[in-house]
Amino acid sequence: MTDAPDTDEPLRSFTGTPLLILNIICFLIAVGHIYVAFDPVLSELQRNAFHFAGFAALAAVLYPMRKGVPVSLDLILGTVVALAAVWLTFAENAIYDRGVKFALPDWIAAVICIVGAIELTRRVAGPIIPTLIILALSYVAYWGQFIGGVFAFPGLSAETVAFRSIFGDDAMFGSIARISSTFVFLFIIFGAFLLRSGAGEFVINIARAIAGKMVGGPGIVAIIASGLTGTISGSAVANTASTGVITIPLMKRAGFQPKFAGGVEAAASTGGQLMPPIMGAGAFVMASFTQIPYETIVAVAALPALLYFLSVAFFVRIEARKRNLPPMPSEGQTLGSAFKQGGASFCIPIATLIFLLVSGFTPTYAAVFGILAVIASSWLTQNPMGPKAVFEAFVMGTKGMVLTAVLLCSVGLIVNVIATAGIGNTFSLMISGWAGGNILVAIILIALASLILGMGLPVTAAYIVLATLSAPALAGMIADQFVIAQIAAGTLNEAAKAVLMLGAPEHMAALATAMPSADAAAIVGGLPLEIAAPLRDLVVPQDIAVTALLSAHMIIFWLSQDSNVTPPVALAAFTAAAIAKAPAMATGVASWKLAKGLYIVPVLFAYTPFLSGNWPAMIQVFVFAVIGIYALSAALQGCMEKRFGVAMRMIVAAAGAACLWPGLLIANLVGVVAVIGLLIWNIKFGVDPVTQPQVAA
Repeated sequence: MTDAPDTDEPLRSFTGTPLLILNIICFLIAVGHIYVAFDPVLSELQRNAFHFAGFAALAAVLYPMRKGVPVSLDLILGTVVALAAVWLTFAENAIYDRGVKFALPDWIAAVICIVGAIELTRRVAGPIIPTLIILALSYVAYWGQFIGGVFAFPGLSAETVAFRSIFGDDAMFGSIARISSTFVFLFIIFGAFLLRSGAGEFVINIARAIAGKMVGGPGIVAIIASGLTGTISGSAVANTASTGVITIPLMKRAGFQPKFAGGVEAAASTGGQLMPPIMGAGAFVMASFTQIPYETIVAVAALPALLYFLSVAFFVRIEARKRNLPPMPSEGQTLGSAFKQGGASFCIPIATLIFLLVSGFTPTYAAVFGILAVIASSWLTQNPMGPKAVFEAFVMGTKGMVLTAVLLCSVGLIVNVIATAGIGNTFSLMISGWAGGNILVAIILIALASLILGMGLPVTAAYIVLATLSAPALAGMIADQFVIAQIAAGTLNEAAKAVLMLGAPEHMAALATAMPSADAAAIVGGLPLEIAAPLRDLVVPQDIAVTALLSAHMIIFWLSQDSNVTPPVALAAFTAAAIAKAPAMATGVASWKLAKGLYIVPVLFAYTPFLSGNWPAMIQVFVFAVIGIYALSAALQGCMEKRFGVAMRMIVAAAGAACLWPGLLIANLVGVVAVIGLLIWNIKFGVDPVTQPQVAA
């Protein structure tokens, strides 16, 4: 075994017998999770605690405390933390029998478990989350009583804090750990099997066969490859590192600037976590938070994800036209040859997964059968998976889960405090107050909070924290649009009028007839929460309420991705910059510009039926949005098929905004006609682009 001090990679590297032992342990952890998925021999608490115990031990060994620390010390720490977690599961009944009182061994185990989680989280994810955990636990235990105002908290005993941190519904071994120990881990194993079967190479080949000869072909290849690979990996940084080593040199050889090539890869890789059917860990967390079926979430997420990738593709094509870049030369790759080499190992498992989800099977069962489908279908390709390959895939999946498992279990400590102290409701009220009932302002506030959180939190953790804090307020504001429409139309039912009379009696006379929407919005915006919530329950139909809840969470989930591409963080962009040999911050700015869909599409979630499940309405929104985003991309780049000036940019931007404007079909149609007319005019009268020299990789 050797440490790896000469690289930036924090993981220890092992060789020989230690490596074999580590791999066997990883294999057993993976197989154990699959077995428990089919035969629940453990309670939910036990499964979650064992899940944390196994990955805590792996994290301690793989991520050294600091450079030069012997592996034996970290092995002892990991073993002690794992044993403490296991002890607490067997001590649960005795703790309840004593009237929720800890004995001395329980105290020792609880402290070791919590402190161990904090330390291991520091190792795998940096200092921000551990700092938040310490602040959260000390807040409910001590210093919350010294704060004035809405965030004052009287304080809990140390025993109560410890008990709730371990056994609470939202705690270390609670709902988020359940997601980690079931859906997330099994899908990460599924992704590892896909990669080991050669599906990653197929993705690159199929992308080159489809888009290689298009204008901006190398960039389109990067987008397709990153979208399909993101379905497998669920990590923007990993996606960038894996596909970028192929796609970024392709783009540079075609003549794209290095910073633009890196920006394309980072923006496209960020979309991987938005891409059904897997969507990283976020979709599973969202399903748990909202109680909306996972298969419903991934179904309605398909069109928005496609819209995002189209938005990046528009930038690529426009840049290629602006710089007059030729298509990439043919290298003999065709759809037939790509499918022959490895298509079965990707298409059959993904089709199996989607079929099982649509048929009503749980994501857990679908993932397991998807793994079996990968193994079986690999024998139809040039890379059949034998016992050794299966073993390696299990090991790869387990090692790839270490960071996520430790992170999700530890984040439960923060979420538990938010639920215990009611911080989420308080923060939601603050957002509502600051926004003044304006959804767009609320989205901007959440986007800013997401960017700040993203400086220290991975995407999934940022989504969990933001959803816990702000989703209730945002969902309520979206649902209130229906209430406002009913008041404006004068069609409020009698029960709702009776409730409204308690909060706004001075407006009762006006409710008998129709009124301007602005006046109705002012009435609803001025209602106290104790009136607004029951009014919403009386007026808003269940399906619209569910759509509002899903829209709120999807907005937060999309905005949580922005730390991958937005300076000064831009983790995926900085990874791409290293591959492209481009300035990191310039690549970050380019990726931020290319990823504008992250900010435009969430606005559509809030103001349109884009996630309603009403497919005709969703497709209508999608079609208008495609044309509108193309126009906005052209305005930002100053080019459609040919270049144009500032005045034309303003006109094109206005036409694009008209296409996207929610609720105004006439404006949408006028915008579409204008964009098409401007495109025709541009082709005939635009400024010819200047031929650019190709840049060697």
